[in-house]
Amino acid sequence: MKANRKLALFMAMVFMLTMAVSGCASKQAQEAQPAAAEEIKIGANLELSGDVASYGKSALNGFELALEEINKTGVLGGKKLKLVTGDNKSDNAESLNIATKLVAQDKVVAILGPLTTGNTLAAVPAVTQAKVPLMTIGGTNPKVTVDESGKTRDYIFRVCFIDPFQGVVGAKFAATSLNAKKAAIYFDNGTDYSKELARIFEENFVKLGGQIVAKESYVKTDTDFKATLTKIKKQNPDLLYIPGYYENVGLIVKQARELGINIPMLGGDGWDSPKLAEIAGAQNLNNTYFTNHYSSQDTDPAVVAFNAAYKAKYNAEPDGFAALGYDAMKLLADAINRAGAADPEKIKDALAATKDFKAVTGTLTMDAQHNPVKAAVIIEMKDGKQTFREKVQP
Repeated sequence: MKANRKLALFMAMVFMLTMAVSGCASKQAQEAQPAAAEEIKIGANLELSGDVASYGKSALNGFELALEEINKTGVLGGKKLKLVTGDNKSDNAESLNIATKLVAQDKVVAILGPLTTGNTLAAVPAVTQAKVPLMTIGGTNPKVTVDESGKTRDYIFRVCFIDPFQGVVGAKFAATSLNAKKAAIYFDNGTDYSKELARIFEENFVKLGGQIVAKESYVKTDTDFKATLTKIKKQNPDLLYIPGYYENVGLIVKQARELGINIPMLGGDGWDSPKLAEIAGAQNLNNTYFTNHYSSQDTDPAVVAFNAAYKAKYNAEPDGFAALGYDAMKLLADAINRAGAADPEKIKDALAATKDFKAVTGTLTMDAQHNPVKAAVIIEMKDGKQTFREKVQP
């Protein structure tokens, strides 16, 4: 029995020594291997299906192109960014669900998107509670970054300009470049984006000496606009302002032309989709214009370089949402580097301190309400193609 106990004790000691040596060897081997670069998770809350899916797909292309370029060198000394994408289906409730999942389950340090005002506002409670910064790509309504009391929302930012600037630019273009004296407004009564643009355009067009001779509304589920367009035609306007999203706008333009309404038509960045010409018809879009964040025909060197890279990767012409998506990812990477850490609180502070950031859609500086101060462009549609008309500085 004693011999057996001695043998068992000896074997146990050998086993422990073997494990210790093995552990040391393993540790040395691990130390000899370079540590894998730590990934930093970035969330994307995008409209990849539903009413405005065109926007989300373009923005995602912009994200991925920028991410590819950023990850060649990495951030914070070589760490890679990893994109975690959720489809909010162009729905407010689903946008909240995606935002909640990204911050609670995926543990992202920041979120890019959504694309629209309504979907962005729906995500605000989740990111505010989690204290994770969100940068909307196309939520242009002022209340996205400012609450009802007028206080700036600490964790909400945008890379697009706001509706007041866009509405003022549109009104000035209508009155001075198009020489419009009498305008009709046809807006979507179900979206804050459209209602706010209509209000601002009307206010500023009147200030410039213009007259609003008709103001009508629709809802996004409408498909037959001819009765209302007939009413508008009877008022004999010399401009029709349609601040809506491309699916409705395309049908309105098509039906207006069929009724013989051949006056200039003008809208906002919600027109910016390659599907607009498919819905409206290329010829029907002649003599139409919209305010936007970017034109692929701009000769700015940053725009030229972005266009070349985008076309090489996707074999397609980039639209404004692709450019905004690209800018948003680049700005976020820049903020992470300036923050010195992949920490949501520090990233939030770095975003707020952004000054003179060179972006494709213009050199931008964040103001006190987390809005980028930068230029807008006027796009003219010619035979279904976007053409650069002019750039308007803030």
